[in-house]
Amino acid sequence: MAPVFGEPPAYVRVADDLRRRILGGELPPGSKVPSRAQLAAEYGVSTNISLQAMRVLTAEGLIEGRPGSGTYVRDTAVMQRLVRAWYRDARGGSPFAAETRAQGKEPGWQSASEFRVPVPESVALRLEIAVGEPCVRTDYTFTADGKPVMLSTSWEPMAVTGGTPVLAPEDGPLAGSGVVDRMRSIGHEIVRVVEAVGSRPALTVEATRLGIAVGLPVIAIERTYWTAERPVETADIVIPAERYQVVYEFPVGSR
Repeated sequence: MAPVFGEPPAYVRVADDLRRRILGGELPPGSKVPSRAQLAAEYGVSTNISLQAMRVLTAEGLIEGRPGSGTYVRDTAVMQRLVRAWYRDARGGSPFAAETRAQGKEPGWQSASEFRVPVPESVALRLEIAVGEPCVRTDYTFTADGKPVMLSTSWEPMAVTGGTPVLAPEDGPLAGSGVVDRMRSIGHEIVRVVEAVGSRPALTVEATRLGIAVGLPVIAIERTYWTAERPVETADIVIPAERYQVVYEFPVGSR
């Protein structure tokens, strides 16, 4: 009998039911998932179909294979709030540090900067500069209580910070103070921040740094700081979607 038009493929139906059982608690965290052969017999499908269904749930981060043991339901990560209020004036310290300490956790980060890096086209468009123009590129791994929270790759035009004390974001008199304070110190007052938010699967290098499985969804944010005249910094921020809920906080003032 031909399948009904619009009916989902067999592996999707198997994955949907397994997902329901996991999220509903029938298969709790740490429990062993039936084998491919067992799933095939239970749902009346081939072992290839059951394998496809398990791959879907693995990519979603619901199950994980353990060599020599089988497949198990992953421990569900507790969703945490990550407040995006970094446009706020945070003189005297890093906005990330202030937000993290407000949640009762100890902030930290590792960074590495490269100088006179030719800017790629996608970043040049956000900074409104020519492709290949030299920039300072800084890669960050941010942590809370020693655990990775998010990644960031920042780009600043050498035309803005070159020859100033704040050329290196994490070195000099304002090391770790954040973009707003650093730019203000050299005469560039930040007046607005633009963030474009999307999602995608984690790349291998990102998954390794964040301690998550390759392909799990991440929140991808393109953030750009503007003065009244021009953009002066942009960054690609990556946050594990299974761990964090991104919350935007905006002040409301009288006009």
